[in-house]
Amino acid sequence: MESLPLGSLVSRAPAPGWEKSPDMEDSTLHPQSATRTSGEMDKPLISCHLVDSDGSLAETPSEVPKVGILGSGDFARSLATRLVGSGFSVVVGSRNPKRTAGLFPSAAQVTFQEEAVGSPEVIFVAMFREHYSTLCGLSDQLAGKILVDVSNPTEQEHLRHHESNAEYLASLFPACAVVKAFNVISAWTLQSGPRDGNRQVPICSDQPEAKRTVLELAQAMGFTPVDMGSLASAREVEAMPLRLLPGWKVPALLALGLFVFFYTYNFIRDVLQPYLQEGKNKFYQLPVSVVNTTLPCVAYVLLSLVYLPGVVAAALQLRRGTKYRRFPDWLGHWLQHRKQIGLLSFFCAALHALYSFCLPLRRSHRYELVNLAVKQVLTNKSHLWIEEEVWRMEIYLSLGVLALGTLSLLAVTSLPSIANSLNWREFSFVQSQKSAPC
Repeated sequence: MESLPLGSLVSRAPAPGWEKSPDMEDSTLHPQSATRTSGEMDKPLISCHLVDSDGSLAETPSEVPKVGILGSGDFARSLATRLVGSGFSVVVGSRNPKRTAGLFPSAAQVTFQEEAVGSPEVIFVAMFREHYSTLCGLSDQLAGKILVDVSNPTEQEHLRHHESNAEYLASLFPACAVVKAFNVISAWTLQSGPRDGNRQVPICSDQPEAKRTVLELAQAMGFTPVDMGSLASAREVEAMPLRLLPGWKVPALLALGLFVFFYTYNFIRDVLQPYLQEGKNKFYQLPVSVVNTTLPCVAYVLLSLVYLPGVVAAALQLRRGTKYRRFPDWLGHWLQHRKQIGLLSFFCAALHALYSFCLPLRRSHRYELVNLAVKQVLTNKSHLWIEEEVWRMEIYLSLGVLALGTLSLLAVTSLPSIANSLNWREFSFVQSQKSAPC
């Protein structure tokens, strides 16, 4: 199939984003989507220009590009809004156009599916997998066109089917060029703009020219396309929305394990041992005091684990005499999880600060103050002042505040939105030099 210039593109059907039901044709309208007035829907989202992937503005071509959408769910409406705002002519195919026409921008043409697939060369298929077969009657009209599959399977469907939704669609329409794209983009991101969500759009297809056309279309909509190769990669692309924070599983389990270890140790030292040896009941310290003693231990260990793999990697490279050999898998995974481990370290340190502020608010602390005052009266001491303890606490609090502030700076600069605004020298200075006080 020949490459299609942007001037000849037709609107494609929107993908379901993170959840399947809100974006498909049979789904119910989201309350926020229903309250959008036609005036809001008509408002251009990216003015009258096409947005390039680098953020620059390109003039809209004189011939308005046309894109088709099959489906009328929430994702289809959000996609139509984004396409219209990006300067495309949109035609939507629905089984009941009269009922759904008022939900789309007035600039979008809503008609029956048979009429919607006539002129566009690029068509988004925003339907459930089980509804793909209903389009078989349009095989002749769809022949030679680019079908963009934006659907996502449920976790059960992903395990049950051996082929991806895109591959199944390609088997039903062998005369079409099927492209998998936009399934990781939510309806909210389409309406709010790509800068408010993840800009990356994984795209894969067995037809290079069709994939190139969709890559250009994604760029024109303000997204950053990522070439994932052939359509065989569609199964991996469809699995992306099913993963819940995959990079956080190991760091979270590590932090939890460290917390349990240090909490058990502090419980035995501060609560159980005094109870067994001296008969003192200090079990009331379990909810606050023991937790507050545990959190800084976890924070310091996690922070050390952020910088330790870099030292190990450097030592390994020196031992090998080259930096071009791959690290062991365990070290590679450790290096990849450093940001998550650092953010968990900051989280524990912030909790420690909050718990420390709560210590004087406890009822037990008030009783201790009263008992100390009574003890001072009974011993006939009018002035109780231990210089060493005063200085120790003052220095401890000052260093704690400085350490938390430094750790906050490290955590903020590790965020993508902040890190992208720094050059490499600035980022490495903050991450290496500022970590010394911690």
